[in-house]
Amino acid sequence: MAQITAALVKELRERTGAGMMDCKKALTAVEGDMDKAIDFLREKGLAAAAKKAGRIAAEGVVGYALSEDSKVGCIVEINCETDFVAKTDGFKELVAKVANHIVATKPADVEALLASEIDGQTVEALVTASVAKIGEKISVRRFALYEAPEGLVAAYIHGGGKIGVLVEMKGGNAELGKDIAMQVAAANPSYLERSQVPAAELEHEKEVLSEQARNEGKPEKIIEKMVLGRINKYYKEVCLVDQEFVKDPDQTIAKLLKANNAEVLAFARFQLGEGIEKKQEDFAAEVMSQIKG
Repeated sequence: MAQITAALVKELRERTGAGMMDCKKALTAVEGDMDKAIDFLREKGLAAAAKKAGRIAAEGVVGYALSEDSKVGCIVEINCETDFVAKTDGFKELVAKVANHIVATKPADVEALLASEIDGQTVEALVTASVAKIGEKISVRRFALYEAPEGLVAAYIHGGGKIGVLVEMKGGNAELGKDIAMQVAAANPSYLERSQVPAAELEHEKEVLSEQARNEGKPEKIIEKMVLGRINKYYKEVCLVDQEFVKDPDQTIAKLLKANNAEVLAFARFQLGEGIEKKQEDFAAEVMSQIKG
């Protein structure tokens, strides 16, 4: 019997769009013959997504799920090809089902999620079945999962799933958690606090700011002080706790948290199609205007 390697399974998946386990079964059934395996999958109706595999799935929904006590939560991005499908009840139900499954089973990564079972079938098989039913390429792109034994996990979804934020907090309450999540959605910080900014990135920013000051004709003896002031402004742009609270610009997020005896331990921000074909700044500006308005 021919050896069914992981490389063979991967190749068949890429060529047909069928699920991992289905590809392995097909290759086993035909003793590793790639062409026969493709025919096998087509005959079984498991290669329905094959012609869709090359399309860009940049639409979809970012959804979330929280445990009843809000100690565990996740956001997940599931992509499809058109906004029309993303708005259908069937697609939204798929996202909700997968999100709740993530909270319940706590998979390590997307690969583990797809291999896990839900209602007697793998998540990958569930997605493949949805592809055949809906008629578009569908993919589970990514998820973030937090647990907060000493606080809570909060989530915020903007624009019907265009942006999703997950926040892990120590202390605080649901209202504060939502406010922080909305802040992350609107202001799009890159880091939680200053210590997380990579030294190389900070040094690069200082070099740029120093050169800007020189181009403005500033004397060298005051450039260092100017750069220090501008770096503080930079921190306010990229670090969550240094940002002005969008609902009340008179206080920073750090002050808001201190007043509520709370601490943000981590956050994740998913923007639909990020890195595929969407422009992040467009969404950030939209969220900011809606929250302020």
